[in-house]
Amino acid sequence: MMAAIAEHGSMAKAARSLGLVPSSLTYRVRQIEDALDVLLFDRSSRQAKLTAAGSELLREGSRVMQDLHAVANRVKRVATGWEPQIDIAVDSIIVKSTVLELVEAFFTLGAPTRVRLRDETLSGTWQALVEGKTDLAIGVVADTRIAGIKSRPMGEVPFVFAVAPHHPLASFAEPLTDEQIKMHRIVAVADSSNSQGTMSVGILSGQDVLTVADMTDKLQAQLRGLGCGNLPECIAKPYIDSGRLVIKQTNRPPRIPNVSYAWRDSQHLATTNRALQWWLDQLASPKTQAALLNAPNIS
Repeated sequence: MMAAIAEHGSMAKAARSLGLVPSSLTYRVRQIEDALDVLLFDRSSRQAKLTAAGSELLREGSRVMQDLHAVANRVKRVATGWEPQIDIAVDSIIVKSTVLELVEAFFTLGAPTRVRLRDETLSGTWQALVEGKTDLAIGVVADTRIAGIKSRPMGEVPFVFAVAPHHPLASFAEPLTDEQIKMHRIVAVADSSNSQGTMSVGILSGQDVLTVADMTDKLQAQLRGLGCGNLPECIAKPYIDSGRLVIKQTNRPPRIPNVSYAWRDSQHLATTNRALQWWLDQLASPKTQAALLNAPNIS
């Protein structure tokens, strides 16, 4: 109504374009003005000109109408089985660039579902799913046997003990003993779990610890010689090949955790959680799993 009056510059012409009688249109404008306690149109001349307040209402009103139409369209699409939002917990050992490629592919569907990614580490990835903070967890290394939650294996992630070439341990004879390692600072990734049962890996009793937020920070810290520690082999390999990291054998068995993805079970998943089902279909692909773990390509 406001746009019609502004376009035609006349209450009478605007009324005709809207299929109203002029008195009805004038009454509606008066109602809005009374409700807002402002004048929307300057009536001092024959033309109906917007006041500054009227121009602001028209501008903001147009935006609100667009938002309302967008919401209505989203509601209609959600009614077809698409979730309004899907929350995905991504562990720090997962390759984020591959996750973003999946997000990009998901957006091409034109689905009404918003995507929310959250960074987690160690048991925090699993805890986010158990506590209902996320719908899907990628890169779970914890025990996933719990009622109401399903999981599928993604593969193994071999870790290597690595230090910078200028780190004191780089020149030690192999295999390194716990006593030798304990004398040097270890770089550890903080467990994002907020429970008392947080997970710590490879830290020896009495050892100095530098705690960082994620695996990327851990890699950078070890490249700088700020400490030692285990790194996923796939992440460390380019730096090992270039000589910026040195693998050191230890007297401990190699760490090769099994990685999974997990989600909350639903009997009607395909029809009521179409966004989650799409993600599960992608994650079932061996090629996708290899890319997420930065493992060798599977033909």
